[in-house]
Amino acid sequence: MSMGNSIEDFEILLLEKYREMASRRDYISEELYQKYDVQRGLRDKEGRGVLVGLTEIGEIQSYIVKEAETIPIPGKLIYRGVEISDIVEGFMSEGRFGYEETCYLLLFGYLPNKVELEEFEHYISKRRCLPEEFARDVIMKLPSTDIMNVLSQSVLALYGYYENPDDTSIKNVLKQCIGLIACFPLLTVYGYQVYTYYHKQNSLLLRNPKPEYRTAENILYMLRPDGIFTRFEAELLDLALVLHAEHGGGNNSAFVTHALTSTGTDTYSTIVGALSSLKGPKHGGANIKVVQMFEDIKTNIKNWEDEEEIEDYLKKVLNKEAFDGSGIIYGMGHAVYTISDPRNVIFKKQVEVLAKEKGLEAEFNLYAKVEEIAPLVITRGKNRYKAICANVDFYAGFLYRMLGIPPELFTPLFANARIVGWSAHRIEELVNGPKIIRPAYKCVAPEKKYIGLEQR
Repeated sequence: MSMGNSIEDFEILLLEKYREMASRRDYISEELYQKYDVQRGLRDKEGRGVLVGLTEIGEIQSYIVKEAETIPIPGKLIYRGVEISDIVEGFMSEGRFGYEETCYLLLFGYLPNKVELEEFEHYISKRRCLPEEFARDVIMKLPSTDIMNVLSQSVLALYGYYENPDDTSIKNVLKQCIGLIACFPLLTVYGYQVYTYYHKQNSLLLRNPKPEYRTAENILYMLRPDGIFTRFEAELLDLALVLHAEHGGGNNSAFVTHALTSTGTDTYSTIVGALSSLKGPKHGGANIKVVQMFEDIKTNIKNWEDEEEIEDYLKKVLNKEAFDGSGIIYGMGHAVYTISDPRNVIFKKQVEVLAKEKGLEAEFNLYAKVEEIAPLVITRGKNRYKAICANVDFYAGFLYRMLGIPPELFTPLFANARIVGWSAHRIEELVNGPKIIRPAYKCVAPEKKYIGLEQR
């Protein structure tokens, strides 16, 4: 490499050198993973997560063990001992919003009574504000095409506005976390509005939230140009927030939250780590892919009611001959659930009602047919015997689209829900985890002698 080369030439040479070395330097054979019994992805041979900790916050149930045999069951999601279907049935049957109640349950470990809930909702409303000039000095001066990055940079910036940002006492961390739960809708919507102003030449409109509105209502109010929405629309967005608030503690971003908290770092840095984890398309971005896949389906399938035509298309997707060439039927399958994802079961019923209201019943029926046919296509195509079901992402993107929510906000809205789960896990780690989480990696590289510079 000549020192006279331009920076661009030097980078090209470095890349070529890396490619030359990578195959023999960075590749680790599958045999070595088996030899040392390393569970790749922290999953055992059955695909279940390797146990790395204990939690009281959330639980997933997808099977029972009877006489040493693992038997799949319809999936259950449990928040602090209460099944999600019961939580949803409880607040929806009473005509209430449920996200704030769910926040209280996950943070404090029990369902609040009427007075406690009203006090908590009032406190959240009071905290639903940003520091003076924050929108101008932070969000507007650092516009981004990715709203998850806007969230991350905004959360880090809030560190500088807080009086005791490094205080990890439970009282202080709880205060910080509730502040973030309250502010996430503002950071998200303002970030999106600034993005459309700079990159789509839209008018800039930053609305203050209404104190009498709940979280879901304020998101729609601040997002929509006219600020108008129906009660049912707000209830469905509220439901989405409830269903995404926590997922058993075994997901990647919850683990990141525990790992970072165990180092003693501050709340803001910890939440940014969780946001970065959720941003990954293997974690929080799948609902966008489902919507994109269905746009392709609608273009390429002439008769949406023809099950054979749908099956043929799905086979092409699986064989990497259609859509994005990944071989993945998005929205199908889950790391834990097999027979059913309880979140999807709940979502589907409500999405169907909204689809009829919006005149999109034919499109909903197409979704339902794909949900029915895809597991059979995957099972036959991959010669697998494990049951497979649609996951929560399958209908989520369709719901968001019917609510007029742009794709840029699909994953950020996931974060607006999951911030409460991360907060609960951070506090749990501070209470129970005195030691830093330090996983082990075994080095399998051969030892080498140092060679002097002139002899290389």
